[in-house]
Amino acid sequence: MNDGERIRREVLGDAHVDRARAATTAFNADFQDFISRYAWGEIWSRPGLDRHVRRLITIAVLAALGREGELDMHVRAALDDGLEPAELSELLMHVGVYAGLPAANRGFTIAGRAIADRDTGRGGA
Repeated sequence: MNDGERIRREVLGDAHVDRARAATTAFNADFQDFISRYAWGEIWSRPGLDRHVRRLITIAVLAALGREGELDMHVRAALDDGLEPAELSELLMHVGVYAGLPAANRGFTIAGRAIADRDTGRGGA
């Protein structure tokens, strides 16, 4: 396993990466390799920011851009890794000021569902 694959598994969890790998086809194989090498192996492994800060930045950007599927995945993975709901709430309040209330509102909906699923044992990354 290369560094990108290892970091991707550490951040998103084995189940998510296994699903992504199982869904890999001849059509998207190069893209899956690109994600592992570049996003995870090059960016997430840089020493300038710790993983917790990278998680917060990623969630804020995804909420601001309305990337709901990726936002849900990263929120669930962050909660599984110990991100506190109060910290997530503060992040989304900040998103509301700088990216707009609709973006924050949708972020709260997605994050709230992930928190409820985690609390009832239905969720996971």
